[in-house]
Amino acid sequence: MTSARTAPPRRPVPAAKRPAAKRPAAKRPAARGTAGKRPSGRPRGGAAALRTWWPAYVLAVVVVFALAWRADGSEAAGPAATTGICTVPSTSVTLAADQWANARTIADVARQRGLPERAVVIALATAMQESTLHNLDHGDRDSLGLFQQRPSQGWGTPAQVQDPVYAAGQFYDRLVRVPGWDTMRLTDAAQTVQRSGFPEAYQRWDGFAQSLTVALRSDDRERNCG
Repeated sequence: MTSARTAPPRRPVPAAKRPAAKRPAAKRPAARGTAGKRPSGRPRGGAAALRTWWPAYVLAVVVVFALAWRADGSEAAGPAATTGICTVPSTSVTLAADQWANARTIADVARQRGLPERAVVIALATAMQESTLHNLDHGDRDSLGLFQQRPSQGWGTPAQVQDPVYAAGQFYDRLVRVPGWDTMRLTDAAQTVQRSGFPEAYQRWDGFAQSLTVALRSDDRERNCG
């Protein structure tokens, strides 16, 4: 008897594998030097800074030059440039309060002694050359005061030669001893008294001193200098 063949058992068909989901590719780090790039057409950092700061730089330069111009003498300097109260007639010289007071003292001392106006002119020119009519507490070596008189040369004590009344009196005492002082050139008369190293320097103030002497007269004082 022929036996029936038994069919071999079927192997279970494996389920179809699903394709693995693709992982997103890892992003590469941005290359150095490219991060934060600005879109084309906008200025880079250096150019932007330059455009921002150059106006301030130009302004600073202008200010520096302006200050240098002022310091270099654009404005008058020195004792005679002090804010004045009086412009001496027929001159461009403006006197400050202390200069005017000292000039008036010099003139008053001469008048009290009965000296002519020529003595006042010589004294004012001398004081203008020596101290610009300021009562100085310093000078060449021990020179002091309006006339830069030296205590070591017998003019008086330091305190005395810085007293305008005393200093003017000492000047007049020596001036009137000079023979022909009232007819000689101003600078010659002044130099005989002062014995300066610059004997011609006093002459430059002759015209100024004459105008100031006229202004110091009582009838001109109020009108010309207040």
